Amino acid sequence: MMRSMLAMVGLTTLCLLPGLGGAAPPPRPDQVAFHDLYKELVETNTELSDGNCTVAAQRMAARLTAAGYPDADIHLFTAPDHPKEGGLVAVLHGADPKARPMLLLAHIDVVEAKREDWARDPFTLVEENGYFYGRGASDDKAEASVWVDTLIRLRKEGFKPRRDVKMALTCGEETASAFNGAHYLATHERALIDAAFALNEGAGGRLDASGKPMALNIEAGEKFPQDYRLEVTNPGGHSSRPSKDNAIYHLAGGLIAISRYDFPIEFTDASKAYLAAMGPIVGGDMGGAMTALAKDPGDAKAAAVIETDPGYNGMLHTTCVATMLDAGHATNALPQRARANINCRIFPGTSVEQVQATLTRLVADPRIKVTAMGARSEVTKAPPPLTPQIMKPIETVAAKIWPSVPIIPVLTAGATDGAFMSPVGIPTYGVTGMFGDPDGNGVHGLDERIRVTSLYDGRDFLYGLVKIYALQD
Repeated sequence: MMRSMLAMVGLTTLCLLPGLGGAAPPPRPDQVAFHDLYKELVETNTELSDGNCTVAAQRMAARLTAAGYPDADIHLFTAPDHPKEGGLVAVLHGADPKARPMLLLAHIDVVEAKREDWARDPFTLVEENGYFYGRGASDDKAEASVWVDTLIRLRKEGFKPRRDVKMALTCGEETASAFNGAHYLATHERALIDAAFALNEGAGGRLDASGKPMALNIEAGEKFPQDYRLEVTNPGGHSSRPSKDNAIYHLAGGLIAISRYDFPIEFTDASKAYLAAMGPIVGGDMGGAMTALAKDPGDAKAAAVIETDPGYNGMLHTTCVATMLDAGHATNALPQRARANINCRIFPGTSVEQVQATLTRLVADPRIKVTAMGARSEVTKAPPPLTPQIMKPIETVAAKIWPSVPIIPVLTAGATDGAFMSPVGIPTYGVTGMFGDPDGNGVHGLDERIRVTSLYDGRDFLYGLVKIYALQD
């Protein structure tokens, strides 16, 4: 059956591009149409503060309507008290009503981007030196655009899937306090997104410093995100009467103590296997350290080398980092209150309460109150199984685009919307086929970018992958 499916997909669905290093070649005609869709989505501001996910969802729905999808197969949703945080569910119906659907999941909201800090307008898609720049250019409007584009391509081709192919574009993934569309669908519209499994963001590929693909990653579990608030209160007073008993000083001392602490190194089967597999690929001091730590988790020297890379460091242990500060009320007054937000990514098997206790111990100051803020989602008990039905199509399509590039499962530093799907019985796999630079491509930071060839290759990869999954028994 698999062989016949591959024949139906055909090599024409995988019109491959040159390698990821170097300047991007001229786009194919189908890529020009995709670029227009991608541009529209990136240039639709979906920040929580002044953006509008509902408008973005409506624009994507309009494209599906133009491609021939009937209104009955397009479902725009909003919560009454969150009119700008809406989303979209669409479906391409399969021929076999007994076949469980598949779900294509992506979020369309983005992290806040201040124009004055960026070298380019964050909400204008700029192509420069082989990269696309813009807020959301990578996270996660790249995959969201590909999902919409895939449904359009399948419809126009007259492709007949065996199972329903569903797509959900949601808002609220990037901000813990926001209305989360994936959570809403999982708890209020479960039947609408029912699926045997889902494909989501969470893992792509890693390039070396020269732009050569090193490995394609598949998410096999993720850490749990949790915010903690550190708060100091004080009677304050006039700034002309300074005192060492200063809320800002106390808070600063606690933050410095936290910054100097590394949580113990831990392993899942996936993270240990990742280090073992990546060591020979990475090579040099870093690769040697990865190999050594996989063999001996107590090798402190090897750990110290790996921890110099922020991406690899996030796989080794629970991490906590200060992300926001709020203190004082007047320039000529002693602060009456000082607050900080600590964002932690908690390793599987460690509880929210254990991390809170560690933070309290580290600040070692009874004037600093440490509070666990509301949990974003349930703690996922186990990663989804990487069965042959999931892995074989990935291996097959990837081999056509990136021959000899290994596929390596990875534990991610997480917090994708897959956390809302798995608890309601929809195993969710992080796979994008989009390769990133070692520095993280500015995701969540300044001048976010993605390589043009990386985006277009990922589009081809995901399109071919969806077609194979859509025809499975």
